[in-house]
Amino acid sequence: MNTRTDNSRTVAVIGTGLIGTSVALALRNQGIRTYLHDRNPAAAAAAAARGAGILGLPSTAVDLAVVAVPPTGIAAVLAEIQEKKLARAYTDVGSVKTAPLAEAEAMGCDLTTYLGGHPMAGGERSGPAGARPDLFRDRNWVLTPLATTSAETLSAVIDVVRMTGARPIMMAHAEHDRIVARTSHVPHVIAAALAASLDSADDAMLGLCGAGVKDATRIAAGDAALWTQILRANATEVSKVLSEIAADLTAVSQALGSDADAMTALLRRGNTGRALLIGEHRGADHG
Repeated sequence: MNTRTDNSRTVAVIGTGLIGTSVALALRNQGIRTYLHDRNPAAAAAAAARGAGILGLPSTAVDLAVVAVPPTGIAAVLAEIQEKKLARAYTDVGSVKTAPLAEAEAMGCDLTTYLGGHPMAGGERSGPAGARPDLFRDRNWVLTPLATTSAETLSAVIDVVRMTGARPIMMAHAEHDRIVARTSHVPHVIAAALAASLDSADDAMLGLCGAGVKDATRIAAGDAALWTQILRANATEVSKVLSEIAADLTAVSQALGSDADAMTALLRRGNTGRALLIGEHRGADHG
């Protein structure tokens, strides 16, 4: 992506964690005038110190406001900044879409100027220190427009997404939540459960942990409080997938001493799923 200068364009990023700061860094590399705000002043200052933008809210309305807070806080922040007329268009980067939309509607938010979004990218390190301007390059960025979303809002959000190097794809709110439950949320729970089984491991056990267990538990390093909010916000879909996987694990546990065919069948299904994942090259690392 070539750096350009476009100081006539303005964006405000509300929430300067890993994703928010990465968005700001990417836009700054494109010459976009970017403002930074976080309820934690130290986080916003750290993002500004990294060159992510101007500390503080703008004095006049910006072209786009990006709400980069946990899913449970999106609606309240959206209502607050719309009341202040902070921007002409609004989006978010939350990993759950249905619940925040319902809350925003209940709060009376202007849904014509709001377009939900979710960049399919992330990392183990949280906060502005882990942010990277290339985090979204060649990644999918889901957008969930409504019938009421204005053409101007859709255009503004798509333009900014493309500036980060991501690929915008359109999806319904419920479809997004169903898919990410299986591809992101449940994998995080499973990684955490596996890592938790090592929480009292001694040196001998840790010394025998190879690349397999390290790879399988990598995403368990994510922020526990944030992931609790994400999982609760998508509880129905996550619970469905966890129940399916729990049934498979129970079946294998019961088959270990007697039914090799049942165990082999699951392992072969695993072979198939892994081959599809690697062959398609569609799965973005977002957890």
